[in-house]
Amino acid sequence: MAGTITRLTFQKRHCQRVSVYLDEQYAFGLPAIEAAKLKPGQFLSDAEISRLRDLDARERAYERVLRLLAHRPRSEAEVRRYLERKDTPPDAVEQVIERLKREGYLDDAAFVRFWVENRERFRPRGPWALRQELHRKGVAKPLIEEALAGLDSEDSAYRAVRRRLRQWSGLEYGDFRRSVGSYLARRGFDYDVISDVVERLWKEAGRQADEETR
Repeated sequence: MAGTITRLTFQKRHCQRVSVYLDEQYAFGLPAIEAAKLKPGQFLSDAEISRLRDLDARERAYERVLRLLAHRPRSEAEVRRYLERKDTPPDAVEQVIERLKREGYLDDAAFVRFWVENRERFRPRGPWALRQELHRKGVAKPLIEEALAGLDSEDSAYRAVRRRLRQWSGLEYGDFRRSVGSYLARRGFDYDVISDVVERLWKEAGRQADEETR
């Protein structure tokens, strides 16, 4: 495969990549910043070609992950699984992971905080559900427990139900308790929290009904 560079051409669909031609045959692509170190007439040995291809595999994997992270933060395990699904060579996976961590793009502690804060804001969950979600994302247990330590489960459960309370209006107490209790249990809240929140909401619903009939 060794040969002499005869052309270096920017790719039409990927303007930051350059196609490298050896002896007038397409050989491989490179990021433009790396291709700038090459020149027509330069001879590349098999070892040099292998090194450049490995470098390109790492760069392409790195760019893929940056696009992935543009949507939301990810855990290290999520990124690792993503790269493996893309058939990224094992050595490249490790090097890309380390680079992302050095540059601050991968930080499991920050990811856990993001995940818990996002859930608290938009879709409150109980500690059990949050633990399961984060465990599936490959986060270490100590980081999970640290993030959950300051949560007020009763407040989370109350907010989870309060925004949907209208759908249970008009129910008798037994049906109200079962409906709200099932809703909160599915979201990972424990029995004591569910019981307290049900009683609180039932009293508030009663006060609201009294006020509406005055």
